[in-house]
Amino acid sequence: MAKGSRGGAGKSLVRAGLAIHEPPVGTSTTPGGIIKTFGFDFNPAQLSLTRRAEWKATPAQIERDGSLPEFMGAQPREMGLEIFLDSSNEPTANTVLKKVEALLDCCQTTAKSIAAKQPSPPWVVLQWGSFSTARFTAYVSSVQASYTLFGTTGVPIRATCQLQLHEIPSRTRGQNPTSGALTAQRVHRVVAGDSLQSLAWREYGDSTVWRAIAEANGIDDPADLPTGTELVLPAVEEVRS
Repeated sequence: MAKGSRGGAGKSLVRAGLAIHEPPVGTSTTPGGIIKTFGFDFNPAQLSLTRRAEWKATPAQIERDGSLPEFMGAQPREMGLEIFLDSSNEPTANTVLKKVEALLDCCQTTAKSIAAKQPSPPWVVLQWGSFSTARFTAYVSSVQASYTLFGTTGVPIRATCQLQLHEIPSRTRGQNPTSGALTAQRVHRVVAGDSLQSLAWREYGDSTVWRAIAEANGIDDPADLPTGTELVLPAVEEVRS
């Protein structure tokens, strides 16, 4: 199967990907450092988003047609998507095997979180260009992998993975338990090879928000980024507000 031939998934110039982060330490709702950036072989042909509103109705004998329901709040978003992996052009490669293992690891606690005595699986952010509705911090609640083609050595070279993501709500303004402000900003010292786009991808799972870093640091020319410069990296809530 040629790349890009599955359900029109390859027609987009922007590739989807999953930024896999360490969970935060303490009560922060900002994802930790990047563990891995998972690039999709093919863009999803279909993606489902669900959000529920919770209402409560208390029956009352005196109200014949039922009592007025009370709105209890909105539930976090849920996302379901299918990831198609294919390395049939390299029948002895273990690329598909490794990618499926990386997705399965999203349901397993990280070594760093265990060391910090806050065991947690990774937090993830789906990144797909300007599709901002689907870009939110989440945890992976389930991964189902179906291997559909195997190489001569028995190694799977084609698989379809079903992912279920559940949103991890971030605090709104004024809800930081220690300062009453947004989640604390971080400072990054520029090293060789850094760019605003790469920093935005590594920090937020979205390279298109590099302007937020530029604005926070008064940078007029994004190409002028001297090594050793200390940059303030805005909190996730500030970037998305």
